[in-house]
Formats: sequence, C-alpha cells, structure tokens
Amino acid sequence: MKYQVFVTSRAKLQLVDAARWWATHRSAEQAARWLDGFEQSLAQLSNDPERHPLARENDLYDLPYTVRQLLYGIGARATHRAVFEIREDTVYVIAIRHLAQTDLPSELL
Repeated sequence: MKYQVFVTSRAKLQLVDAARWWATHRSAEQAARWLDGFEQSLAQLSNDPERHPLARENDLYDLPYTVRQLLYGIGARATHRAVFEIREDTVYVIAIRHLAQTDLPSELL
C-alpha cells in the first residue's frame, strides 16, 4: 500500500531550524546535504512506514494512533528523529526532534 506523506507546518519549521543550526555551527554544505537527505527519507515514508520503530511517546500516553519515529543523521549515527502517525492511507509527520530533546508533550500529538 502506498501512503501519502503530510509534513505539518510545525515539523517543517523544526526541520528548517535544525538545518540552520547545522549551517551555523557545522557547515552550510553539510546542512544542505542533511536537509536534502532528511526530506528524501520523509518522502520514503510513503512505502511501508510501519517498518520504523515505535516512538518513546507511544508508551507515555494513551493515544488514538500509534506514534512511530524515523531516525536520521549524516553518516552512521542518527542525530534527529521524525515523529509520525499513520492514519488510514496518510502518514502525518508531527515533529522533528534532536535525539537529546525531551519527549513531546501529549498535547502536541
């Protein structure tokens, strides 16, 4: 089954903010490559999003949908995660978080 992928405006902003931070503190070239790769990974959620692990938030709250995460980083080590839900034939990307950030509060899910 092919899914539509919808990235919320909040998640888009978080993604761009993370790339800006990367460009300022690392390198602009790495930031552009990171952003492009992350966006490609998000688009690939259209194929088999269930293969990704459950997000930490899934066990914290009583939610109507299962919350999963896509881990992403440059190289072999993940630095960020995309938190998403699958509702019928659509994947909703709710947030982009650095792995060191705290869990999402339930009101954002």
